[in-house]
Amino acid sequence: MQNSRKHRYILAFGILIIGTFLFFLLNICIGSVSISLSDIINIINKNDMVTSASTIIWDIRLPRTFAVMILGGALALSGYLLQTFFHNPIAGPFVLGISSSAKMVVAIVMVFLMRNAIRVTSFEMILAAFAGSMISMGFVLLLSGKVSGMSRLIVVGVMIGYICSAITELIVTFAQDSDIVNLHNWSRGSFSGMTWDNVLVMTIVISITVILIFLLSKPLSAYQLGEVYAHNLGVNIRALRIYLVVLSSILSACIVAFAGPISFVGIATPYLVKKLLGKSTPILMIPATFLGGSVFCLLCDLLARMLLAPTELSISTVTAIFGVPVVLWIMMERKKEGAY
Repeated sequence: MQNSRKHRYILAFGILIIGTFLFFLLNICIGSVSISLSDIINIINKNDMVTSASTIIWDIRLPRTFAVMILGGALALSGYLLQTFFHNPIAGPFVLGISSSAKMVVAIVMVFLMRNAIRVTSFEMILAAFAGSMISMGFVLLLSGKVSGMSRLIVVGVMIGYICSAITELIVTFAQDSDIVNLHNWSRGSFSGMTWDNVLVMTIVISITVILIFLLSKPLSAYQLGEVYAHNLGVNIRALRIYLVVLSSILSACIVAFAGPISFVGIATPYLVKKLLGKSTPILMIPATFLGGSVFCLLCDLLARMLLAPTELSISTVTAIFGVPVVLWIMMERKKEGAY
């Protein structure tokens, strides 16, 4: 029994690692200009040569692909933390209105600073998105004690998301500055326009956050078995809840700051990864969920770029196509279990 589980874990991680590597290569090779793998290897080996192909690879596709991989993993991991916090598989940053609130605050900051000819840095974007995430999370936590039933709390989160999205649309509509032409595309979710500076900042912030999440794996294992059980093992429940809220908000903030709100990845990926592993132990789920989110977003970003090329679809359009069936599957399973 132990050996079969071990083999399943190895197989699951093998699938996720190979999937990440495969879609990483496809995202670099495939585009409006097709570049063969051998040409890409030559470009990387001779990085001092400046050609149109090398510019496409170094300045556009590589930073974008790394960003998709990092932010996709962070988004899935944020969803896993929120699902653990609320003990509900359909809790996620998009559904609970966290992404929409972060988007609203970032849009306000971008419009205000750009109108005053102030350049918006990556860290300022993350801080603004984090503030928005915490505002939405505060409302959700405040109402969680007054709303009976998790399904009703999810509805509250959706309503918060709609309100924040409406405010953001108003901000985008009445923005006058010519420098925010891309704000509308960003507000719909997009990985376009990534730079190496963006990749560096998100890598630092997300790496530190993931390490901190790993340090919580043992308390999370106990928390999953019930708050009373975790308390008896000496887990500080209140502190753990604060850590989960803050860390999930940081991850959500990074995603919204750089790519805008992206739907359903934070719900669908943890569930699919749990099915793949056959177990929800945090020490396994944390890295597996991150890899799963990378695979999911790499696939969706590739389709968003290529389905109607040269027109690029919103990334949320593609993630919704794959994510909605998974959410419906989750809800049907929960109904059979009598959870709703």
